[in-house]
Amino acid sequence: MKVTKGLIKAYSRMGQKGAAAGVGMLEVAKMDPELRVLVADSIAIASLDRFYNLYPDKVVNVGIAEQCLVSAAAGMASESKGSVYAFTYSAFLIVRALEQVRLNLAYHECNVKLVGNSAGFSMEMLGVSHWAIEDIAFIRTLPNITILSAADCLQAIKMIIAADQINGPVYIRLSGNQNVPIVYEEDFDYQIGKAIKVRDGNNVAIIATGLMVYESCCAADILLQDGINCCVIDMHTIKPLDIEVIDDVFDQFELVITIEEHSVIGGLGAAISEYNASKRIKAKQVIIGASNQYLKLGTQRYIWEQYGLTAEKIAERIKQELNK
Repeated sequence: MKVTKGLIKAYSRMGQKGAAAGVGMLEVAKMDPELRVLVADSIAIASLDRFYNLYPDKVVNVGIAEQCLVSAAAGMASESKGSVYAFTYSAFLIVRALEQVRLNLAYHECNVKLVGNSAGFSMEMLGVSHWAIEDIAFIRTLPNITILSAADCLQAIKMIIAADQINGPVYIRLSGNQNVPIVYEEDFDYQIGKAIKVRDGNNVAIIATGLMVYESCCAADILLQDGINCCVIDMHTIKPLDIEVIDDVFDQFELVITIEEHSVIGGLGAAISEYNASKRIKAKQVIIGASNQYLKLGTQRYIWEQYGLTAEKIAERIKQELNK
């Protein structure tokens, strides 16, 4: 797939969901003739209009029935040589259908790719019922499932394509709405399980995932004005973790910050701290995410502000930790 700076800007305007479904899935269809796609309720809501117009025979709409979505996807995968992709909101795909994900996908290692859109606080004023801030914690406990979290729209496309090369279940977590900030301004090689250093630094290390990668880079810019130089790592694969990068970071830095648009319980920060629990490390880890409470509704950025997930709040927190 040829990628230009102009296309990257266009992907950003589409949002992660639009880019993944409208661009990434068309690339998967070229590589995987046996591909099948399921949606829950609306092809348009899943941003699969272009795909459906080209491949109407490959798409099945099961209606507002996420448990059926996962079960049907597993059944299709058991009879197909190709991958099966299932699209719907993260909050419903993981929480409502967790039993089906556990028994039908994880246990049987079905070749199903779960594409959860509107993760984190993307659904804004629709509130807790539509927020997905526990999804990583729920699914991370299940064996055999790869978990991916996209930093921007180009990476979301690459995740959709790369997932087809894995013979087993994958959960792809997409966040944000339209006009998602760009992290990767040029084309790059993407590999599942290999974290990406997006910024060098020698004072503090930030390991971020999803939309928090961009916020972390902005926080690094703010801190640089005070002479604090931050290294920023994009941990786009939450399971399996890139333990080589984690080992290097915790060996080199005394303060490591993990940041995610997810609960502080059970997410990226917890996964890293669990990995380090049996090791002797010199670094202090601080987990920044959604605290264990539900706060006020509002725009995504307003909600981030309350939980301390904006660049300004992140920079302020890092200064506080350095001053302790």
